[in-house]
Amino acid sequence: MKEKVYLCIDLKSFYASVECVERGLDPMTTNLVVADPSRSEGTICLAVSPSMKALGVKNRCRVFEIPKSIDYIMAPPRLQKYIDYSAEIYGVYLNYISKDDIYVYSIDECFLDVTDYLKLYNKTPREMAVFLMGEITSQVGVRATCGIGTNLYLAKVALDITAKHSPDFIGELNEISYRETLWDHKPITDFWRVGRGTAKRLAKYGIYTMGDITEADEDLMYKVFGIDAELLIDHAWGLEPTTIKDIKAYKPKSNSLSRGQVLMRDYSFEEGRLIVKEMMELLSLEMVKKNLVTESVTLQVGYTHKVEAEPAHGTISMDFPTNAGKIMVEKISELYDRIMDEDLPIRRVYINCNNVKEKTEEQQLNFFEVALEDDLKRENDMQQAINSIKSKFGKNAMFKGMDLEEAATTLERNLQIGGHKSGNEK
Repeated sequence: MKEKVYLCIDLKSFYASVECVERGLDPMTTNLVVADPSRSEGTICLAVSPSMKALGVKNRCRVFEIPKSIDYIMAPPRLQKYIDYSAEIYGVYLNYISKDDIYVYSIDECFLDVTDYLKLYNKTPREMAVFLMGEITSQVGVRATCGIGTNLYLAKVALDITAKHSPDFIGELNEISYRETLWDHKPITDFWRVGRGTAKRLAKYGIYTMGDITEADEDLMYKVFGIDAELLIDHAWGLEPTTIKDIKAYKPKSNSLSRGQVLMRDYSFEEGRLIVKEMMELLSLEMVKKNLVTESVTLQVGYTHKVEAEPAHGTISMDFPTNAGKIMVEKISELYDRIMDEDLPIRRVYINCNNVKEKTEEQQLNFFEVALEDDLKRENDMQQAINSIKSKFGKNAMFKGMDLEEAATTLERNLQIGGHKSGNEK
């Protein structure tokens, strides 16, 4: 069987690089941070340029943490601009690689299976990486780094750990070189999918490296991590059987729709209920648009960091599968009142519509639905009309009165992408 060759290409300090390119500046030598100047100095920098990193400024730092001695440009985030650049770079890949052999991992990172393209282009894996990175820079102006591996995991580790120390920003690993060079690497959190929680649990048993995992008792690993132990052990040996083809063929057993937001200040109990209702209304419209229904909704609300309290969490069932906003807002309000501590300020809200399914004409109406059939039809017709107007004239073309309340966030968030300015605000 032919040995696979994967590339994992990452766009260096992507948001900051885009802002430099837009200004005709070199991303590698320009001091620039992407952060919203309209927010406080506690706001997080979404990206810092490579030259800022060279000065010791950490990515995702807060503005006040940047040394005052550094002169830099602060660029307001423009999420839509970054999405456009990402799409353009994906187009560069498509000039040479089939979409079937590309897996978009994030806005600034892609996996490419180049196994069958090396002979076609008469290139070694490293030459292929250099070529594609050069095409990105020449056509778009953004610099890239690349990991090369004989499986997806090794390509990702080569990118995350070895490429940053390479003069050409390319790292290369196979199972043997991985074991020879990275089994003793610390910290273990540098490895893909090993978070601080996992590292803390491993440390309890004297396990601090990937090499330590290969020597650990497997029964202990499964006792501590359950089925996830299999992934940890495979990765410790540099093994990963999943291919891009497998990822594209994967069909989840169930689906969900969710929304979450971190509030810009502490919210009171009453203000929090408003946010929950706004978010539920938007999820309902999204389900109508996608012709989906749900049988239950889960709500999690995090309190301010100023108090030590576990997040409020709960699930409420619908009387029947539905996407009707009137019903869902009423249900989520009931759940909110049931699980919340009225005396604690709120800072984070997350809503999940569980196990959403396609709404079909063949679904049998139950007793509740028969009684509400006319109301449900009117509600659905109204929601369809709202979606149509929003689609044609913008998300803020229609809104509810509650969205005008002082604590409401919907109108502002409709101008954002991922909670940050899209760059298309008017």
